[in-house]
Amino acid sequence: MTDLGISPDKEASFSSFYYRQFFVTPSALSPDDVDLRGRTAIVTGSNSGLGLECSRQLLDLGLSKLIITVRNEAKGDTAKADLSRGRNLAAGTIQVWKLDLNSYESITAFVERAKRSLEHLDIVVLNAGISSERFTLNPDTGHEEILQVNYLSNALLAILLLPVLKSRRSTPSPGHLVLVSSDTACWANFENERNARPFLSALDNRKFDRGNQYYTAKLLGQLFVAELARHVSANVAIVTAATPGLCYGTELTRGGPAVIAPIYRLFVRIVGRPAAVGARVITYAAVKPGQEGHGHYIGDNRLKPMAPIVYTSQGKDIAEVVWQETMAELNFAHVKDIIKELGN
Repeated sequence: MTDLGISPDKEASFSSFYYRQFFVTPSALSPDDVDLRGRTAIVTGSNSGLGLECSRQLLDLGLSKLIITVRNEAKGDTAKADLSRGRNLAAGTIQVWKLDLNSYESITAFVERAKRSLEHLDIVVLNAGISSERFTLNPDTGHEEILQVNYLSNALLAILLLPVLKSRRSTPSPGHLVLVSSDTACWANFENERNARPFLSALDNRKFDRGNQYYTAKLLGQLFVAELARHVSANVAIVTAATPGLCYGTELTRGGPAVIAPIYRLFVRIVGRPAAVGARVITYAAVKPGQEGHGHYIGDNRLKPMAPIVYTSQGKDIAEVVWQETMAELNFAHVKDIIKELGN
């Protein structure tokens, strides 16, 4: 494991979490640090919260074209107006594209549109995610909705966009693909499912706990990023997972059981960062890491350990199982062939 200056267990501790939340403020990048003129970015889940703020920061760095993705196009138009305010942008600088991560068909159609429409693609930020109180199975895939959207659909979108990032980058240097992650991946507990095969289907349990399902989906995302980086080199694109920390002003932190929602919102307001501050980490991951960051986790604008289980023998076994099951789940999109071709 790369020496990251802190052990995974120490980084995952509650004391470290609260220290970061109260005493660490990731710095903002300026145009003196990064010049994104001529670059194109896709940011998913960008009509509010972290996605909106990351989009704003990329534009502040001179980004020439921004694709914001939404399920609701009216909300996308509102976000576009917000991002455009006070800027003298050329026509077409900000475009609103529809994308529904509950639908594999929507994902593949989105990627085909990118192939047809984008002359360049340099940055992909996979920020869209959900956290639902209700147990809901996706009618098309049969998977629980949090697992579907936060893990499987983002994995598909990442793999399908990698060839576009490789072939359409505007500079000789590789582009960046960022999967937005979370410190909560450290808290995932799936003792009952750990030895189940197939593993992913075991997570489609009607007795699910909303919080733990969210944590588990984020952990699977970390395992995916680490495994993807083993199969696809940094010369294709620099793939990272990034955590903004706990933030207020996001859709995810507005949920929760009605009985405790006011208490939870107060907790997030006290402990959390503003979304604009947390988004700085995502923006950093989208533009700064070199090949040393490939397959790694970024927090507070530096490389950090992933969840402790990632580095254990048990974690490595689970990672291999999850990778194989993910490849099988997404086989309809020929993901194994795409990865094999990118690895050549």
